[in-house]
Amino acid sequence: DMITIDAHRRLLQLEVEEDEIVRRRALWRQPKPRYTKGVLAKFAALARPANEGAITG
Repeated sequence: DMITIDAHRRLLQLEVEEDEIVRRRALWRQPKPRYTKGVLAKFAALARPANEGAITG
């Protein structure tokens, strides 16, 4: 996919038709966790996404 990045205009644009994005979202399934025990599993279960600050708690 083509992505346009324009730092001066603060623009990040995905060059994909809207119907294709809708189709991809409908088909997407969350992958199973890579880690099921230990510190990394605990972090994966508790950490928020990067766009929310990647904090735990």
